Amino acid sequence: MEMRGMMGGFYKLSEWIMRLAVINVLWLLCGLPFWFVGVTFFLSSGAASDPETIQGTLVWTVIIMAVLAPFTFFPATSAMFSVARKWVTGDTDVPLFKTFFRNYKQNYKQAMLGGILYALLFAVLIIDYRVYLTNIANLQILAYLFIALLLLLVVSLHHFFSLLSHFHMTTMQLLKNALVLTIGRPIRSIVMTLGTVAVLFISSRFTFLIPFFFGSVIATFTFYNFNLIIAKMMAQAETLSGEPNDQPEEEQETKS
Repeated sequence: MEMRGMMGGFYKLSEWIMRLAVINVLWLLCGLPFWFVGVTFFLSSGAASDPETIQGTLVWTVIIMAVLAPFTFFPATSAMFSVARKWVTGDTDVPLFKTFFRNYKQNYKQAMLGGILYALLFAVLIIDYRVYLTNIANLQILAYLFIALLLLLVVSLHHFFSLLSHFHMTTMQLLKNALVLTIGRPIRSIVMTLGTVAVLFISSRFTFLIPFFFGSVIATFTFYNFNLIIAKMMAQAETLSGEPNDQPEEEQETKS
C-alpha cells in the first residue's frame, strides 16, 4: 500500500537520497584513479610553500589526470548519465547496480574514444592559454579567446554524455551533435552549465556532500535539461510537416 501525506513525502525523499548517493559512490569508485591523483595534488599543494614547486606539480597532475580520464572518468560518467536518463524518462525504480554496470560496459569504448579527444582538446587549449598569457606580451588578449573555447568545450561535454546515454550514434556523430546542441541551444546549455556551477559552489562549502551527491545531482539536472531540448525539437519537427527535422541525427535510435 502506497504511503500518502507527510510520511509518503519523507519516504519518497529518502528513496531519492539513496538513489543519488548509490550512483554517486559507484561513479567515484569507478573513476578512483582519476580522483586519487586530483586529491593527492590538492593535499600536497596545501602543504607546499614554494610556488614553483606547486606549479610543477600542477602541470604533472593535469597530464596524469588527462591520461587517466578517458579510461576511468569518462566511462564512469557515461554510466551515471545512463542511470539519470532512466530516472528522468520515468523509470525511477530501475535496478541501480545492474543498470550502472551494464551501461558502463556497453558504452565503455565510445566513452573512452570521446574522452581521448576531449582530453587532447582540453590539453591543447590550456597550453595555448598559458603560452599566450605568459610568453607572448603583445597577444595576451588572445588568452581570453582560449578561455571562451574551454567554456564551450565544457558545455559540449554535458551534451556528449547525454547523447551517449540516449542515442545509438557513432563517436564522431556524438561529438558533432554535442557541438551542434551547444551552439544551437545556447540558453538551455547555459542553464546546464549554471546548474553545474551551483552544485560545485555548494559542494565547495559543504564538502561532506561530495561523496554522495556531487556527480549524480549534476548528471540528473543535466539530462533533465537535455531531455527538454530533445522533446522541444521533436515537437517542432512534428509541426513542420515534411520539412527537415531539427533533431540531431534524426535517423538515430534512442536507447532502451
